[in-house]
Amino acid sequence: MLNQIIDVLMNIMDAFGASIIVPFVIFIIALFMKVSLKKAFMSAVNAGIGLTGFNMLIGAYTPILTPVVERMVEFTGVNLRILDTGWQATSIVAYSTQVGMVFLGLGLLIQIVLFVLKFTNVFMASDMWNNYSFMLWGSMLYIVTGNLLLSIGLMVQGNLFTLIFSELLAKRWGNYYGYPGTTITAPHDVVQLPFALLIDAILDKLGAGKIKWDPKSVQNKLGFLGDPTILGFMLGIILGFAGNFMRLGELAAWGEIMQVGIATAAVMAIFPKIGGVFASAFTAITEVSRKSAKSSSGGRQWYLAINDAAGYGEPATLTTGLILIPIILVLAIILPGNETLPMVDLIAIPYIIQPIIAVSNGNMFKSLISSTILLVINLYLITAVAPIFTEVAISVGVSIPTGAFMIASFVVLGNYFLGTLFLIFMTQNPILIGLSVLVYLATLIISKTKKEAIVDYIERKAVNQGKTVDETVKQRE
Repeated sequence: MLNQIIDVLMNIMDAFGASIIVPFVIFIIALFMKVSLKKAFMSAVNAGIGLTGFNMLIGAYTPILTPVVERMVEFTGVNLRILDTGWQATSIVAYSTQVGMVFLGLGLLIQIVLFVLKFTNVFMASDMWNNYSFMLWGSMLYIVTGNLLLSIGLMVQGNLFTLIFSELLAKRWGNYYGYPGTTITAPHDVVQLPFALLIDAILDKLGAGKIKWDPKSVQNKLGFLGDPTILGFMLGIILGFAGNFMRLGELAAWGEIMQVGIATAAVMAIFPKIGGVFASAFTAITEVSRKSAKSSSGGRQWYLAINDAAGYGEPATLTTGLILIPIILVLAIILPGNETLPMVDLIAIPYIIQPIIAVSNGNMFKSLISSTILLVINLYLITAVAPIFTEVAISVGVSIPTGAFMIASFVVLGNYFLGTLFLIFMTQNPILIGLSVLVYLATLIISKTKKEAIVDYIERKAVNQGKTVDETVKQRE
């Protein structure tokens, strides 16, 4: 029976994909909340248009930037043992193991039940595709231990932590990225919240919050050069130069440099327009939800999980992500003990740094520091777990590229939170596993009893980043 349910879910995912499933979920929810049929249908269509637009834009941008990144690595002559082959390989592994497929059905059931019982205010089932992140870690644990229950326990606990962080992040993420009433639940993204809050607070203590490098202030200081589109063009040109430095005498190199510049500018210019269409998908639901909350003191504030592609092209997010590419490549080469070579997933960095960007309210100076620290952690975690992932990947038929000893995903396998849980469960030590459960229970109690205070703190801290360097100078004068 379970296998039949899983097969049905897989067939649905393969046949329709997120760009159809998410709009369908939005349509049903809108009707359930008594939105008119016309508005509910338009919301669903706009959601589908937005998701398709995001995927088409990122899909077109990826093959333009990837050769440049590959050439950067080629010029360095570095030969690290673990090659980043991208998040796509991890999703293939996750959906190809029996353990992973068990959680596809079980995880969806848990997410729906917890939402219906009001244990969580996040409807995570609408972004069911990203369950592959849990499925991957569970599959790896099963290969190591052969313990099915332990593997399921790891995936369930990871899901429960993700729901907590997603709900606490929801207001900040929705406000910053312009999608009120929604949140992201991709595990490799939302678990950055504790890290983001900690590092952001430390940076503020050190005075970094006074250095205001957000898109608006940058544009005010640089004039038309600070416009996100022009900034994207210049950043693309710089990346193009970095990837073609050794062949500037060739006409093709200059063509590629210009192509990367225009493509990056296009992403900056087009993404907000697609984002506007996607955001309109939630207007009717948000309005009805607010009216319901006002008319009833017991009105429930809940959040719809949406794909993290929605925040990818936001100016501060994409700009920070692109600047991080050469930074992390250099660090990967010089850091002692690292064996991971970031490659395909470098262009996916804007996905995982969204909590960091939102918490800092788009402060690119702080975000660059926080994200660099995070990505260094990614390198070392992948170095530790890549042998296990490679074994799982080979077992389900994933081929290892020529010249690579092991493979990994810089974005998904670099998940410090789920990676730590995996290492704890891998010990099969009941005391350590019990402690992880106690940490979850403590986190749950704090999030339930102090939720409003935590959300208000995150929001207040984000919108009050302190005085800028320019304001400080003026005061001194």
